[in-house]
Amino acid sequence: MRTLWNNKGIRRTYVVTILFIILSLVSILISLDTGTIPLSPLKVINTFLGKGDFYSETVLFDYRLPRIIITVLAGIGLGISGAILQGLSRNPLADPGIIGLNTGSAFGLMIFVTYFHSLNEHASLYIPLFTFIGGILAAVVIILLTYNKQQGIIPIRLILVGIAVSAGFSAATLFLSLRLDEETYMFASRWLVGNVWARDWIHVITLLPWILVLGPLSWFQSKTLDALSLGDQVASSLGASVQKKRLLLLSLAVGLSSASVAMAGGIGFIGLVAPHLARRLVGPLYRHFLPLSALIGLLILVVADTIGRSIFEPNSIPAGVVVAAVGAPYFLYLLIKTK
Repeated sequence: MRTLWNNKGIRRTYVVTILFIILSLVSILISLDTGTIPLSPLKVINTFLGKGDFYSETVLFDYRLPRIIITVLAGIGLGISGAILQGLSRNPLADPGIIGLNTGSAFGLMIFVTYFHSLNEHASLYIPLFTFIGGILAAVVIILLTYNKQQGIIPIRLILVGIAVSAGFSAATLFLSLRLDEETYMFASRWLVGNVWARDWIHVITLLPWILVLGPLSWFQSKTLDALSLGDQVASSLGASVQKKRLLLLSLAVGLSSASVAMAGGIGFIGLVAPHLARRLVGPLYRHFLPLSALIGLLILVVADTIGRSIFEPNSIPAGVVVAAVGAPYFLYLLIKTK
C-alpha cells in the first residue's frame, strides 16, 4: 500500500511538473510576442528557425529575449530561495523579502550607486556582487540575533528578527537615497519596487552562473531540508550536522535571492507564494516540490513582467508591483489560515 502511495505521489509530481513546464513555455512565447513592437507567434518561431527578417531579429534577440531570460532566471532563483527559507524557519510565511534579505540586497545596491560611481561602466558585473554582500550582511545580523549558545540558530525567531532587520536596512537605504542625483535616484527607486532593469546579454551571462550552480546545489540538499523540517532533534538523530547545514542552506538562499533581485529589482512575495503552491500540489518532500517552486517562480515573474509592460502601454509598470498586487492578498490569506 505504501509503495502504491509513493508511486502515485511520484506520478502526480511528474504530471504537475510537466504541466507547469508547458505553462512556462507558453508564457515565455506570449511574452516574446508582446511589447510596444508586436511580433506574431509565427514570426517569433520563424525568427528562431533563422527565417526572420532583420527587423524581427533585432527586436527579438537584441531587446526582448535577454530581458525574458532574466525574468526566467530570477523567478527560478526567488522560488528556490523562498522554499529553502521556509524549510529553515519551519514557517510557510518565510520569504527573502519578508525575512530581510531583499532589503539587505537593496542596501548593497545603494552603497554601490552612492560611493562607487567609477565602477558604473561595469555595473552589470558589480551590482550582483554588492547585492550579494548586502544580503550576506543582513543574513549575518539575523543569525547573530537568532543564535543561542545552547540551541544554536532558533528557527522560530527568524521571521520576527528578519522583519526588524528589514526595517533597519530600509531606513539606511532611504537615508542613502537622499544623497543621489536625480538620474541615479530614479534608477534606484524603480529597482526598489521591482523593475526588471537588466535587458542585455551581459546581464544574462552575469546571472546565469549563480542560478546554474546554486540551484542544483540546493536540490542536492533536499534530504537535509526534509530532516530540518522535522525539527533539530530529529535531524540530528538522522545524522545531519544541523548548524553547519543550516548555515550552508542560508548561504544558498542568500546567493539565489541576491543575484536574482540584483537584475530583476526588489521583488517580493514570489519566494512566499511559489513554494507554498508547490507544496500543496506535490507534497512536502523537497526533492519533489523544490523544482516545482522554481517553475512557479519562473511563471509568476514572466507573467507579471509581461502584464506590466503590455497592459499599460505605452507606459510600463514594474513587475514587482504586479506581483505585490497578487502576493499581498495571498500573504494575508496565509496569515488568517495559520492562526
